[in-house]
Amino acid sequence: MTRILVVDDEPQILRALQTSLRGAGYDVETASTGEQALTLAAVRPPDAVILDLVLPDRRGTEVARELRAWSKAPIIVLSVVGDESEKVAALDAGADDYVTKPFGVDELLARLRAALRRAEPSAEPVLDIGDLRIDFEAREVTRAGERVQLTPHEYGLLTLLARNEGKLMTHKAILREVWGEAYADESHYLHVYVSQLRRKLEPDPARPRTILTEPGVGYRLVDPLRDF
Repeated sequence: MTRILVVDDEPQILRALQTSLRGAGYDVETASTGEQALTLAAVRPPDAVILDLVLPDRRGTEVARELRAWSKAPIIVLSVVGDESEKVAALDAGADDYVTKPFGVDELLARLRAALRRAEPSAEPVLDIGDLRIDFEAREVTRAGERVQLTPHEYGLLTLLARNEGKLMTHKAILREVWGEAYADESHYLHVYVSQLRRKLEPDPARPRTILTEPGVGYRLVDPLRDF
């Protein structure tokens, strides 16, 4: 059974998440402090972690960074409205996604399923997302069967987002991976290339359904026909 570690210092949230996750078929462990969470994760490694950003003994960002140093388990952070800088810091520290409090259980479960799906090892040389097909060996992209011509940076951006389908990627993380460390703060590059990709890949670039914007944080690529 898939094991989920839930970390939050609010007892009512822990109880509600424990009930909902168990009802969805998951094995659930809970922790109310960062130290307890790290100890439980070391003793019984979880398949995924749901982590509050505000804990009594340390920041959730610190817990995410320590977990990511030795664990590949997906981490979904819980944050309150207005914690944008904390969200970005947690994602840059290794978290995979975030859900803002108050949140709907259905949304959290959908993001959890998507995170667990991404964690499954895959050696597929071809990736299908909606009507997009990416052939990594041939470095070829098609949309609805028609080949799409991409520049090297457009292709690099698309494949990075596609290999992390559903995962929220921060501006800095994308810039470092595609353009290099020297461009980590040059967000205008990213906005231009995302716009170009949308013109080539989205049926209606003004209303994107595949490359989505998380304002102030980053981008994620999703299959419009699947959860996140």
